[in-house]
Amino acid sequence: MKRKYEGVYILKMQGQEEGVEEMVGSITKELESSGATLEQIDRLGRREFAHSNHAKQSHGYYVQFQFEAEPAAIDNVEARLKLNNQVMLQHYRRL
Repeated sequence: MKRKYEGVYILKMQGQEEGVEEMVGSITKELESSGATLEQIDRLGRREFAHSNHAKQSHGYYVQFQFEAEPAAIDNVEARLKLNNQVMLQHYRRL
């Protein structure tokens, strides 16, 4: 049974904001290939971290996705995106 989720991704786009759309497309492709149905994508923009302890990163580009998916799809997407060097952090919550 599909459930509604929200996924927040922090992208490591150090001075490469033109690559954001490519990364959003990559995340979209991963979600859709796992059977997710996208409802909304919000590009929240570049934000500074309160503490810069992420491999000398002081900022990241935040993107929020809202989608419907099977619970098992979350594990699949999370595992594949962990391999992507441009995805610094990912967090999912059920709505």
